[in-house]
Amino acid sequence: MSRVYNFSAGPAVLPEEVLKEAAEEMLDYRGCGMSVMEMSHRSKAYETIIQEAEADLRELMNIPDNYRVLFLQGGASQQFAMIPMNLMKNRVADYIVTGQWAKKAYQEACIYGKANKIASSEDKMFSYIPDCSDLPISEDADYVYICENNTIYGTKFKTLPNTKGKTLVSDVSSCFLSEPVDVTKYGLIYGGVQKNIGPAGVVIVIIREDLITEDVLPGTPTMLKYKIHADNKSLYNTPPAYGIYICGKVFKWLKKQGGLEAMKEYNERKAKVLYDFLDGSGLFRGTVRKEDRSLMNVPFVTGSDELDAKFVKEATAAGFVNLKGHRTVGGMRASIYNAMPIEGVEKLVEFMGKFEAGNA
Repeated sequence: MSRVYNFSAGPAVLPEEVLKEAAEEMLDYRGCGMSVMEMSHRSKAYETIIQEAEADLRELMNIPDNYRVLFLQGGASQQFAMIPMNLMKNRVADYIVTGQWAKKAYQEACIYGKANKIASSEDKMFSYIPDCSDLPISEDADYVYICENNTIYGTKFKTLPNTKGKTLVSDVSSCFLSEPVDVTKYGLIYGGVQKNIGPAGVVIVIIREDLITEDVLPGTPTMLKYKIHADNKSLYNTPPAYGIYICGKVFKWLKKQGGLEAMKEYNERKAKVLYDFLDGSGLFRGTVRKEDRSLMNVPFVTGSDELDAKFVKEATAAGFVNLKGHRTVGGMRASIYNAMPIEGVEKLVEFMGKFEAGNA
């Protein structure tokens, strides 16, 4: 069977080149006679893999020396607890709730201290990003938290909030490495890799060194302390070794594409193809306020649940898979991450045009 166009929100499409390279190395990684899956994380070969992955990520994102890169487990959701456990020194934090994942992070933070919801777009089904230029930032807040790209609802912060000097913490799971980032604007950036970087099972945390301390909330498990992982260079325990190996290959692939400037340009071209079609369609429409649209996740609807279901079914049969929207919003959603080729989006739009003509 030929490969399909996979529009899944995550685990998601990976570069074919990377998958082929991994397949070639599956039984014998560079002459060592074993797979990376079988390799000790304490071996010289694996040490090189994880160190190269970090070096390439640092180069791609231009990460300053006073930030540490941690390859961790537990997915982005574990960070909902790990962040307050490590950073909530005053037991106060401000949250901007622009989707389900920010809401879950906010709810988790409430367990550990006073989490303030200082802005939200829940009133309109998270279809926009609220104005964050002058928010009621708490004087004693330890940090301000955002989810930068909202996978389910298809919104993206185009301008970072004015945190009035407070540390910014950002979940970038679904826009990770899709465009250049000024790391110095954040205290901590993190993301699950299964959307834009690698297989599920790895979360990458980029954290400023002054935020890594022994001073954590009482009862914080050893495994949930940033310091333990920073001190042990992400090798305190057995890491998600194979996942990190694939991430490393994706970093090299991204460098080969021209880095994050080139990816941003490519992603804008791709998204324009789909958004232009939606804006001119008589059947389909996008669900997000135009100025807040994500380049990565594009939700759309026909206005009829019946037609939506028919479209998803016919699209799947035609080789455009995982277009069904998240269960909380319905409709459709096309996730067009870095590894989705522009041809995939062009062919989807062509299919949508035919569907519209046949169902007018």
